[in-house]
Amino acid sequence: MAYTYEELSKMNVIELRKIADGIEHEAVHGHITMHKEKLVPAICIALGIDTHAHHQAKIAGKSSMKAEIRNLKKKRSAAVASKDYAQLKEIRQHIHDLKVKLRASIK
Repeated sequence: MAYTYEELSKMNVIELRKIADGIEHEAVHGHITMHKEKLVPAICIALGIDTHAHHQAKIAGKSSMKAEIRNLKKKRSAAVASKDYAQLKEIRQHIHDLKVKLRASIK
């Protein structure tokens, strides 16, 4: 059976040791005495599973949002130079809202 890193990390030590029993690889040699934090990476090495957790963004327009933030920062600098505080407040709020959406997309 093919496993993923996430599936293996959710298993308990007894289940992991049963999986390691059927693997003939030097990475899992001595699996009977291994703790979970060493056993999971050893099984991943033996089975050739990628242990790096990949991040998937929840929103599609992440790059366009970042470009918009950069443009707003330029407008913010212009508003500071012209001392237009009403526009400055609006731009800062818009930048803040976009950053909140970006951070929420990471979780």
